Amino acid sequence: MKNWGLIAIGVLFGLISAGAVLIASSPPRGIPIELLPPPTPAPIRVHVSGAVAQPGVVTLPLESRVQDAIAAVGGFSEDAYTENLNLAAALEDGSQVIVPIAASANNTPAVAESSPIDADPPQGESAAQIVNINTASQAELETLPGVGPVTAEKIIAYRQENGAFSIIEEIQNVSGIGPATFEKMKPLITVDP
Repeated sequence: MKNWGLIAIGVLFGLISAGAVLIASSPPRGIPIELLPPPTPAPIRVHVSGAVAQPGVVTLPLESRVQDAIAAVGGFSEDAYTENLNLAAALEDGSQVIVPIAASANNTPAVAESSPIDADPPQGESAAQIVNINTASQAELETLPGVGPVTAEKIIAYRQENGAFSIIEEIQNVSGIGPATFEKMKPLITVDP
């Protein structure tokens, strides 16, 4: 009987060993995981206007600067005022760059800069046209110092919800326009028709 027990154990061990070899040598099951390359970042679109060769909307790589946007529209025109223009400012999708036009008499800009440029244009009576904050379009509001597309939209929304401004100081009720921004735009705005 001892022989039969040893034979049974030997057969059982042989079956287990054969099963392990069969499992180890079988091809893997399931779908292999395929690693994809990281997505390519989408380009950005920027509106460039003012004193440039060919104003318009341009498509640029993700980490572009103001300098790249101006180059994409053919560079500055002859009447461009570039003193306060930050060519190294980073651009975001949907931003606008307005290149000021130099006034012929004293070389001060005729329009103010817009986002993403935060520099102040020179002050003076000929620095920019007076903007009626009760009737101005978004583009006209964006010519004011410290007012970009988002703030211009907020001014228009405020007018629609609360009616016309009765005095220029009321523009400080618009979110994003504080005393410092108001002081910069004060000589350039009116509520008179």
